[in-house]
Amino acid sequence: MSDRPARERVLDAYIDLLLDSGERAATLEAVAERAGVSKGGLLYHFASKSDLEGGLLERLDTLMDEDVHSLEGAAVETVESFLRTSNNAGTPLDRALLATVRLAQGSEAAQQALRDVNQRWLTLLRDTVHDEDLARTILLISDGIYYGSALSQVPAVQQLAPTQHDIESAIVVVRKLMLQAAETRD
Repeated sequence: MSDRPARERVLDAYIDLLLDSGERAATLEAVAERAGVSKGGLLYHFASKSDLEGGLLERLDTLMDEDVHSLEGAAVETVESFLRTSNNAGTPLDRALLATVRLAQGSEAAQQALRDVNQRWLTLLRDTVHDEDLARTILLISDGIYYGSALSQVPAVQQLAPTQHDIESAIVVVRKLMLQAAETRD
């Protein structure tokens, strides 16, 4: 059995089921089984599927706090780190984000959480580059990298996934845009 606390194992199992099989498969029974806890043990931590969803959204929020904090710094370094980490690497944040996307198909709370994620990254970028249009452009580039990295999981279109060279090329272009924006402000 894992050293992780039961509550965390339950959330991990819930995310696994959402990602592997979708929301319908993520029943309380299936989550408990995958987490290696009794249904009573699951209910001790999460009294309902709605509470499980709330736990996932709390985890996403905590992971976003960590992500935004880790990215804060000098403008160039913040933007470069943001773009370099825009690929889906299977991190806990990636998994929580993708599980929330699965829930968003039928959950207003998950939809709002995704809007909040987007807004937090946009705010970080806006506060970093001091230009609304440039911040939105960087966020869109990041979204493209993330979407493209998801293609690496599909053998038939794997070759369309962005390479490290592609990401570095995007960073070079963004640096130029940041320099132009700074010159325009001065």
